[in-house]
Amino acid sequence: MVLVWVAVLLIAAVFASRLSDRLGVPSLLLFLGIGMLAGEEGIGGLPFDDARLTQSIGVVALAFILFAGGLETEWGPVKSVLWRGLSLATFGVLITTALCGVFAAWLLSIPWIEGLLLGAIISSTDAAAVFAVMRSQGIHLKARIGPLLELESGSNDPMAVLLTLALIKLITVPATPILEFVWMFVLEIALGLAFGYLLGRATVYTLNLIRIQAEGLYPVLMIGAAALTYGLTAILGGSGFLAVYVAGIVIGNSNFVQKRSLIRFTNGLAWLMQIAMFLALGMLVYPSRLWKVAGLAVAVSLFLMLVARPVSVFVSLAFASMPVSSKAMVSWVGLRGAVPIVLATFPLLAGLKQSELFFNVVFVAVLLSVLVQGTSLARVAKWLKVESDMGPRHAAPLEFSPGRKTNSDIEEIIVAEGSAVAGKRILDLTLPKSALVVLLNRGDEYLVPRGATVLQTGDGVLVLADKKDLPELRTLIDPSWVAEDAGEG
Repeated sequence: MVLVWVAVLLIAAVFASRLSDRLGVPSLLLFLGIGMLAGEEGIGGLPFDDARLTQSIGVVALAFILFAGGLETEWGPVKSVLWRGLSLATFGVLITTALCGVFAAWLLSIPWIEGLLLGAIISSTDAAAVFAVMRSQGIHLKARIGPLLELESGSNDPMAVLLTLALIKLITVPATPILEFVWMFVLEIALGLAFGYLLGRATVYTLNLIRIQAEGLYPVLMIGAAALTYGLTAILGGSGFLAVYVAGIVIGNSNFVQKRSLIRFTNGLAWLMQIAMFLALGMLVYPSRLWKVAGLAVAVSLFLMLVARPVSVFVSLAFASMPVSSKAMVSWVGLRGAVPIVLATFPLLAGLKQSELFFNVVFVAVLLSVLVQGTSLARVAKWLKVESDMGPRHAAPLEFSPGRKTNSDIEEIIVAEGSAVAGKRILDLTLPKSALVVLLNRGDEYLVPRGATVLQTGDGVLVLADKKDLPELRTLIDPSWVAEDAGEG
């Protein structure tokens, strides 16, 4: 019977993801809804109140989700916004925690340290929610905003986890020296970065060295690498979440056998983890209890969206030469997702007095964030004029699997409005020597280009080139890569 329920819930979640595309809301919202319907107070009537099991499912799921996110993160675009993203992921989380903490302590009439704990729990954004909404609504942001949001969402989870655990310990053991928390933070970040990089490189080396006749074992090896990275780092006192994200970036930006198929497999695994996590979180919630804190949760959520998040973004990016409109968009794309709900289980297991209140407030705040921000991203992007002129593209019907010693890669670059290459023949372009235009996407058609082919605005140019030459190609074909920076200066 358990297997039947698992199958029904998984299939329902898959259909729900299709429905989310039509409604323009993140699939996580529907996954949570299915979990609530299946729970004890829903039509399924399944009794489930195991916070420890839910937390375990959430931690494992988040590890694989972050690993998959790192695999699909292109280092080139992210590198250009590295310090901005890290500032948001550290100072931004701290500022959000402080502001929400003070507000929550005042609103809920609780000690300031407990208010800070609630602020820390709700301080991180959710990459899966952000990009699911952007894909479903067809939002394509200007060159620098997308990578910045991607880096922030993938790297701010460890900071929120560290703050949550530190504040719980400070509440349960008030005599704990502050310097112990500082040392814990430095150690976890340092070990997370170090083990993530080293184990990522080791995974690439192993994938290229080992020769497995049964190709189906390569995904098993990838699962083992992700689990080992998280587990070993956590055992040795580092941030496992940071380690798996860094390892994913290292692996994804390296050449190794079965790369395309392994990235596809890991993406599917990440979806499975998301579904399992959101269903478990939804089943843990009792809807009747949410109404009792709905007013307080709405106030906390509105303060987070309209005050704490914008202040944290503008302060964290105070020295970044970005237009105000870009910073405002980053402020609004601060969707909360699974991480705050998973973190809300930590006070439950610690037996804190306000733990049930925190869990219910966080749950409602996440739902409201997804509903309000998630459904309005397209309108806000258009109002702020931060949408790229080019819409999202379909995947090209051509793949390139680089060999172990190959430094080349393939990338589709859009001919943006105002590009110097628009109206020119391919043979007249001053492309790097390593570059070869292999395919051209024009409308719904893919064309095999010739030297006399004239590029048009909106064309998707599929280019094969050395990785070191890709930045030059991006700035040549799509001027937004440099135009935005020029406008930021």
